Amino acid sequence: MLLLLPAALAVAAAWPGCEPAWDPAATCVDLQLRTCSDAAYNQTAFPTPLAHRSRAAVEASPEYVLLSVLHHLLEGQCNPDLRLLGCAVLAPRCEGGRAPRPCRRVCEGLRAACLPAFDAIDMAWPYFLDCGRYFGDEEEGCYDPLEQLRGGLDEGEALPTGLPLTFVDFSHHSYAQMVRVLRRTAARCSHVAKTYSIGRSFDGRELLVIEFSARPGQHELMEPEVKLIGNIHGNEVAGREMLIYLAQYLCSEYLLGSARIQRLLNTTRIHLLPSMNPDGYEVAAAEGAGYNGWTSGRQNAQNLDLNRNFPDLTSEFYRLVSTRGTRTDHLAIPRTTGGVAPETKAIMKWMRTAPFVLSASLHGGDLVVSYPFDFSQHPHEEKMFSPTPDEKMFKLLARAYADVHPMMMDKSENRCGGNFLKRGSIINGADWYSFTGGMSDFNYLHSNCFEITVELGCVKFPPEEALYGLWQHNKEPLLRFMEMAHRGIKGVVMDKFGKPVKNARISVKGIRHDITTAPDGDYWRLLPPGTHIVTAQAPGYSKVIKRVTIPARLKRAAAWTSFCSLWGLDPQNSFRGLGEAGPGPETRREARARTGRPRRRARSPGGGRPGPAASPGGGPTSRR
Repeated sequence: MLLLLPAALAVAAAWPGCEPAWDPAATCVDLQLRTCSDAAYNQTAFPTPLAHRSRAAVEASPEYVLLSVLHHLLEGQCNPDLRLLGCAVLAPRCEGGRAPRPCRRVCEGLRAACLPAFDAIDMAWPYFLDCGRYFGDEEEGCYDPLEQLRGGLDEGEALPTGLPLTFVDFSHHSYAQMVRVLRRTAARCSHVAKTYSIGRSFDGRELLVIEFSARPGQHELMEPEVKLIGNIHGNEVAGREMLIYLAQYLCSEYLLGSARIQRLLNTTRIHLLPSMNPDGYEVAAAEGAGYNGWTSGRQNAQNLDLNRNFPDLTSEFYRLVSTRGTRTDHLAIPRTTGGVAPETKAIMKWMRTAPFVLSASLHGGDLVVSYPFDFSQHPHEEKMFSPTPDEKMFKLLARAYADVHPMMMDKSENRCGGNFLKRGSIINGADWYSFTGGMSDFNYLHSNCFEITVELGCVKFPPEEALYGLWQHNKEPLLRFMEMAHRGIKGVVMDKFGKPVKNARISVKGIRHDITTAPDGDYWRLLPPGTHIVTAQAPGYSKVIKRVTIPARLKRAAAWTSFCSLWGLDPQNSFRGLGEAGPGPETRREARARTGRPRRRARSPGGGRPGPAASPGGGPTSRR
């Protein structure tokens, strides 16, 4: 049987079949197919559109076998969507003596989304999912076989009446409860919030993000983008809950007219992913708070550690760094990415959709903030200080969180994480312990994004009564950290005709790590205080060089963002040398006179503009 399986799958994928016409009139029988046990209906009809006349005939068919293993062939991608779509054909829905067709629009939408996954394994789209043959139109009364994947939740669902704006339920949230809270929050603050999915877990749960910005759903010129990710390890649940609470807090405070929160949301695009590993969470939650083992539920449903699962770009960095003139930023992903989890792939794809500037991943198992590199510059050293070229900036980011966290600043050596006291509760990751495939290293070396890792406490699955205290400890650090997205310089790179130049390089003398401009030509360069020589350059344009000074003390988070606001670049056949002059006087005048596209800011509910922000200021399995 095992030898015949590949041939059977090939037949199921490509054979056109010979099936009768779909008969809407039918005799309904109980649905007993194991692969379709979670369908939104419980009765089916025979014969099926594929001419199967019994449950036994369906289970013996190559189509059913393929449907059962597609999940693994596609490494969890498009699951359970494809399986439920296939069930709608192999076990058609039957209600009240009728078997309506599934909707063609649903099939066509899923086919467009999933074809790249089939192409990646050189597999044809299964013939029995032919959208034109086995699916119908709304006019004939078709139904959506994937409707249940939206959890039956209406995006416009309102909060229960009688609850105050500041209501936050400080409890553990199941997957369904988390989805409900995020969608209700987005509906409640629809003018500044929305939810969207970046993909699905191996077991088919949506990786749901809630976004906050003045214009949700789109990038605005010169507005930095921040992402916060929790529950990377399924049994480290504090980060998951902190981000659920943070979403509710941002919405409530905005509606209540908080000047600080309105300023933050009007000047920053914030993305919160409370659970990157919802499958692992289910394993941990089954044991419950106080009973969860140190590693139970840590990994995803494929038994993969998601924070060891990203392509190892750090080794490539160490190989390149000794070669003068070689770029060590924006390193390409290796072509061979076998064994990469769907959750990891979703994050990598997400990073290509938005110009993220700043990121934090929230873990549990200790009390400390770590920053890249996480992989030692000497592969055989388990503990070795291994800084990035942006060591000073990363320390500032880590301190922005740790310095306002009351427990991280607690001087008692007996507290959780007491061994980090002398370091100020921050540490270089590889100096703590070295590992490869981490998400923070990948962010820094593949994109413009600077990511830190926050260990929220020594208890991975804290009891419910501890959650309110955890929120009080982490609320201000989370806000301070997000405000750090405005620390440094930002601007727009345009040519002399005012056209944005994307992928232009922004270099800082003495820091061998460039960032690149977004499609609109805007950029953000996180930098520590001091005087910096900054260069903008792109193929076919002359270099532009500027000296910028960033003060050590600020009164507000955004005070550093007025430098290098617009740089004009003249098309030329070759670059000017680094020591040569920049654009001529006319180009400088044009650059000074040119202004960026105005961004329409959201007003506060009361109609006034927001006020100024406040000044931002274990063992090997414990985290990361």
